[in-house]
Amino acid sequence: MTKFEDYGQKFENIRFRREDGILEMTLHTKGDSLRMGPVPHAEMERAFLDIGHDPENQVIILTGTGAEFTGPEITPSTGRSVPKLTPEQWMRLGSEAKRFTMNMLSIEVPMIAAVNGPSLRHTELPLMCDIVLAAEGAAFQDSAHFRSGMVPGDGINVIFPMLMGLGRARYFLLTAQVLSAKEALQYGLVNEVLSRETLLPRAWELARQIMKTPEIVRRYTRVMLSEYLRRPMNDLLGHGLALEGLGICQ
Repeated sequence: MTKFEDYGQKFENIRFRREDGILEMTLHTKGDSLRMGPVPHAEMERAFLDIGHDPENQVIILTGTGAEFTGPEITPSTGRSVPKLTPEQWMRLGSEAKRFTMNMLSIEVPMIAAVNGPSLRHTELPLMCDIVLAAEGAAFQDSAHFRSGMVPGDGINVIFPMLMGLGRARYFLLTAQVLSAKEALQYGLVNEVLSRETLLPRAWELARQIMKTPEIVRRYTRVMLSEYLRRPMNDLLGHGLALEGLGICQ
């Protein structure tokens, strides 16, 4: 059994607070917007495992800080987000990437994403939550894959076709399209668009509303609904990561 004390201060890029069974998980880099890289990637893979093993966590709120939810944006001028790797290096990173996704989907309590700003890296992360709230200035883009010379195979290849339809998803991934919060709402990626000031309070309001339901109902509903993502992930995530690895290791 994992306790909050085991992981509450454990991570460099994740800040936690818990109140009445509601765990707020804030992604950051030195107190500002999260800058994705090897350390945050490894920390999230472990954090999702720890969170899921702590029975005191009843609802999770996932949010960010600063101007962006996740970044930085990768552009053709800044180059590839991951340098060319050897097959052995990709074996380790690809395995971590698979656990990163599956550990999150294995969390057996409802998850609410409060997207405080543009989500430019690992854009699938908030969309794997059960409820997705976005600030008016939020946006969604896969900046790190196809446009930057990588196969989008780390789960983003599953989430976007499922949520927005294959035609829209192909365009989104091939062009590094930027979806505003309002467009994401229209496409069904986001449930509510709010002001930045009301975003986190609304997430807590919904979390407290969910907490009124018996624990066994909360947990089994999450398990039931997450299975819609777990099954295609089991089918397609390993294949997508293998193709991404072939592109990186060429």
